[in-house]
Amino acid sequence: MTELRRALDDYLRLRRSLGHKMAEAAWLLPDFVAFLEARGQTTVTIAAALAWVSEREGDVVTTLSPRRITAVRGFARYLSGADPATEIPPLGLLPHRQRWRQPFIYSDADITAIMTAAGELGLPLRAATYRTLVGLLAASGMRVGEAINLDHDDIDWAEGVLRIRETKFGKSRLVPLTPSSIDALREYSALRDQVAPRPEDPSFFVSRTRRRLIYAVVAPTFRRLVTTAGVGADAPNPPRLHDLRHTFAVRALLTWYRTGGDVQAKIPSLSTYLGHREPSSTYWYLSAAPELLALAAARREGIGKAARS
Repeated sequence: MTELRRALDDYLRLRRSLGHKMAEAAWLLPDFVAFLEARGQTTVTIAAALAWVSEREGDVVTTLSPRRITAVRGFARYLSGADPATEIPPLGLLPHRQRWRQPFIYSDADITAIMTAAGELGLPLRAATYRTLVGLLAASGMRVGEAINLDHDDIDWAEGVLRIRETKFGKSRLVPLTPSSIDALREYSALRDQVAPRPEDPSFFVSRTRRRLIYAVVAPTFRRLVTTAGVGADAPNPPRLHDLRHTFAVRALLTWYRTGGDVQAKIPSLSTYLGHREPSSTYWYLSAAPELLALAAARREGIGKAARS
């Protein structure tokens, strides 16, 4: 074992002992170390980190690029205590340019096609894992990170409720599900317990290695499923995993508008369900679909006419 690999093992062990899960770093950093070794390099430098990202992802900065640099930054901080020549990549070195984009709104047929493609992934547990994960995201509007972080004990089977712990803004919340969604989770749970009775992690969704899923693997797998299913092939904006959450929110608002519901009064409850920090974040979805904009405009026009008459 090389010094770098030994240092990486020590780093991951230390961080885990402090309560950090390190799942993504444990997946990314061995590849970074292998990249350094192939170059005959024993010291982490900013140039090497950028070269690694470029070789693995090309010239386009993706959502995974900053995650790679973040993993290297933590490892480099650790190494700098023993090797003063270590260079620590600064914050913002590879900022992912956040810009508004029209979300892809999945139809029922789209979601069914993706879940069908997931069922063809090969190993029964892996196929069931992605089929159930996609179904849960579509049915609940959860963030993918929240679904990945679910543990066995976070599901109240009797009440049909998920407990979401320490979410994006450090808050926890309860997410009730429909009976059909709970049945799907129960079916997956039975298969998982049969195929992987002694998982390495307490997570509800498990990988082929019986450990917790990580976003860096889930995201590209989902993209392959979308391509296999032929979903959004002609869309101006390619379908993303996070668009399942957008779809859930847009559908809820469309249903309320179509049934004559008091949307303004209901938005705070949707905001709470989705785990938004404040209702203003939920109002963003009103501009996410042309039909929603039209319905909202028609509703305002109707209210205005009633007030003038």
